[in-house]
Amino acid sequence: MKSSSIRLGADIGGTFTDVVLEKDGAVFSTKVLTTYAAPENAIIDGMHQVCDKAGVTPDQIEQIIHGTTLATNALIERRGAKTALITTQGFRDVIEMRTESRFEQYDLNLTLPEPLLPRQFRFTVNERVNAKGDVMIALERSDIEAVADQIAKGGFNSVAVGLIHSYLNPAHEQMIRDVLRERLPEVAVSISSEVSPQMREYERFNTVVANAYIKPLMASYLGRLEERLRGEGVGCRVFLMHSGGGIISIQNAADFPVRLVESGPAGGAVFAAHIAARYGIDKVLSFDMGGTTAKICLIKNQTPKTSRVFEVARTYRFKKGSGMPISIPVIDMVEIGAGGGSLAHVDSMRQIRVGPESAGSEPGPACYGRGGERPAVTDADLVLGKLDADNFAGGSIKLHAEQSKTALSAHVGATLDMDAVEAAFGVAEVVDENMANAARVHAVENGEDLSEYTMIAFGGAAPLHAGRLCEKLGVDRLIVPPGAGVGSAIGFLRAPYSFEANRSVYMKLSDFDPQVIRKLLTDLQAEATGFVRTCDETAEILSEFKVYMRYAGQGWEIPIELTEEQAMNPDAATFVARFEEDYTKLFGRTVAGMDIEITVWSVNATTPPETVARVVATKGEGKATQQSLRSVFDAASGKYLDAAVIDRATMKTGQRVHGPAAVTEDETTIIIPASRDAVRQPDGCIDVVITGKGAE
Repeated sequence: MKSSSIRLGADIGGTFTDVVLEKDGAVFSTKVLTTYAAPENAIIDGMHQVCDKAGVTPDQIEQIIHGTTLATNALIERRGAKTALITTQGFRDVIEMRTESRFEQYDLNLTLPEPLLPRQFRFTVNERVNAKGDVMIALERSDIEAVADQIAKGGFNSVAVGLIHSYLNPAHEQMIRDVLRERLPEVAVSISSEVSPQMREYERFNTVVANAYIKPLMASYLGRLEERLRGEGVGCRVFLMHSGGGIISIQNAADFPVRLVESGPAGGAVFAAHIAARYGIDKVLSFDMGGTTAKICLIKNQTPKTSRVFEVARTYRFKKGSGMPISIPVIDMVEIGAGGGSLAHVDSMRQIRVGPESAGSEPGPACYGRGGERPAVTDADLVLGKLDADNFAGGSIKLHAEQSKTALSAHVGATLDMDAVEAAFGVAEVVDENMANAARVHAVENGEDLSEYTMIAFGGAAPLHAGRLCEKLGVDRLIVPPGAGVGSAIGFLRAPYSFEANRSVYMKLSDFDPQVIRKLLTDLQAEATGFVRTCDETAEILSEFKVYMRYAGQGWEIPIELTEEQAMNPDAATFVARFEEDYTKLFGRTVAGMDIEITVWSVNATTPPETVARVVATKGEGKATQQSLRSVFDAASGKYLDAAVIDRATMKTGQRVHGPAAVTEDETTIIIPASRDAVRQPDGCIDVVITGKGAE
């Protein structure tokens, strides 16, 4: 992807909207409070601020890349459009029955999450396609018209269409879409054969329902954003970050908004992968903590781990299966309700609980002085000395420590007989342990040992908590990059144009058909490339081929990567060898005498990644200049310690600061625990290591 000389990245979070402008390699950034009623207002405000800093006008911006949590929040908070589902007769309750698996085997009072749509919003038609794609019962137009009349009477704004085996034969879904567009032109329509053409009806139905549920909301928002930008004189194209870590056009984003569900966090993972490449680190734990959520991602060999199914809003102790499955290409990460705005309370068992409810930006934590009365993580951080009340967000927001103490005492301390400081310590430890547990669970699910990893932390709240998180997880090294407070927005500017097309076509290797495979992968390559061409008509495009394989009878598959040569000249022996190689890496052995199956085929079209210059790390020799001392609570020792306050902008390459310390900047503060030292690296990263150790 050719870099524009003036580019803007904008990330809407639950509390703050981050805006970054890159001009000829220099980066200018700001954080503004998210405006819920009209999220585009915060982008416009932030755009003017960074333009003023850079000395440019909005009409000079050549490209805008945007990511947002609006789609995610709409699903979590159930704030989408009134949506209907049309499905095959007999399959009305699939999204409620789920897969009938229990994510917690021994909980007798287990409560399954409610489906997005109640039963009365789900309609059926008499049709049937079998598992080979053959029509067994033809769909009649009169059946569709009857359902369309019911939808019209119900006042629905959006319709999801998910029929059995439509991923093999989409004709009936397309027929329903055409009739609905003819009879109900104002109603948005999403069909599963376009949104997620993959086997497993629960995941596919849930994905198309989610797409339909948020489609009117996102289309309205994106339309308003374009209009506002044009009104400000911005004439460049606007692109959206998608969940798989690439960029798509605004029209594709409006058609498939479910692909935006993890767009903000995906930008953060791209940002962390970019830093990992600069340092040549092969195992990275990406830690992104903002105002509302914390996101944790494993990055190996400078590439974020990806998946084709992920869960939104896990409801039960981070357990896989307790959330809402979305079947799209996505960077694999775990996301929990633990951010600076996450609210604390004491439950019926007299235990401190933090999140997932957030104070957001309206009214915000108690210390904002905007009407919030309940304590948030930011209130605890302020009382513990991690934040400077006069210089929060570059001094744009004045914090009120007394209001934090009042809220902590009233909602935590009074119940547990604690003073404000003990309550703040309890809240901070609980949220840190929640995040540590989420990281441990994610690592175990992926068979990884976190002690071998380096943490890269970004987001407005992450540097405040990352040092303590490293202590809890046994992670020796922490890197906080320049611009960490707006890391996801910077990541947008590092991402390639890309789109992944996938399709379920079941095939046993004993029935291997090279001609069918070649045509299928060629078609998918053309589809993915077509999406990328809507972003850039001339750029070089690379194709990445992947198939999902398993032994016959197994319930899940593993992804197998193929070279273009292997994909375009398919050979059964090569497929077997690649599968057995990756299967052995994961499970230690192969299974003799079992046939092998392929269930999903995938092609990702992407522009080449930008070249990354390697950094030669320094172990640090000089001593950083101390501006002042501040009393900061050190969790490991359980007491306040005098911490050196260092202005990050004044730290020179190689300068070292011993913990406890607070390294400050406009958008965040890095808290260095007493157990750690921090070294300023040549590229501006703050490298936090165990005292006595240098950067490797």
